[in-house]
Amino acid sequence: MPYASNEDLPDSVRLHLPPHAQEIYRAAFNHAWERYATSGHEAVAHRIAWAAVKRSYRKAGDFWVPIEP
Repeated sequence: MPYASNEDLPDSVRLHLPPHAQEIYRAAFNHAWERYATSGHEAVAHRIAWAAVKRSYRKAGDFWVPIEP
């Protein structure tokens, strides 16, 4: 199901990513959901969303930080 706001995201996303990364995740998930969910592949939408986050953020210890240009 698409997420209407960051507060609706799963705890694994909401409690660990900074707000901007959550926005990236939510937008990517919602877009992928529209494209792939009809074939029953919610997991694909989650993988696409995480890949989108990893283009702009990296994990440093316990925290996700922006990738420096």
